[in-house]
Amino acid sequence: MTQVMEPEEIDRALRRVAHEILERNKGAEDVLLIGIHTRGVPLAERLSRAIDEYENLKVPVGTLDIGLYRDDLDRRPTTELGTTSMPEDPTGRIVVLVDDVLYTGRTIRAALDALADLGRPQAVQLAVLVDRGHRQLPIRADYVGKNLPTSSGERVTVRLEETDGREGIWIEEKA
Repeated sequence: MTQVMEPEEIDRALRRVAHEILERNKGAEDVLLIGIHTRGVPLAERLSRAIDEYENLKVPVGTLDIGLYRDDLDRRPTTELGTTSMPEDPTGRIVVLVDDVLYTGRTIRAALDALADLGRPQAVQLAVLVDRGHRQLPIRADYVGKNLPTSSGERVTVRLEETDGREGIWIEEKA
């Protein structure tokens, strides 16, 4: 297993993404951050804190569980469901979906389906900590912490202090 990002690099990448969100949306008044379970939730909370530091504006953070919207439920029958919680109605808001790794795009497709059941945002943007390529669907991130080209035989592992008790990003060969 090879570590490709240290905690300080993750923090820098998230701060840069927070600035990009502010620049693209001309501030954050209409922004709603929604973290996709599991690691997208603490990443969305970190982005909210960074935006608050820069703009003195607390951006609301929601959580989204996509378990029942996945297209591989027959292959993952033991998927543990999290909670979906919206601090505000997403209708008319600029929703930034937040996740740790963008790979095939299927998680994001499921998240878009789940979001559609909650309201009709003005726009939906995507922020990911890592984009590793290998898309199976026409989905791309608006904000990327790190582009990490990988082979299909590799696995990207993200660990965050809030969920895993340690922090970093690693690449390893699939077993």
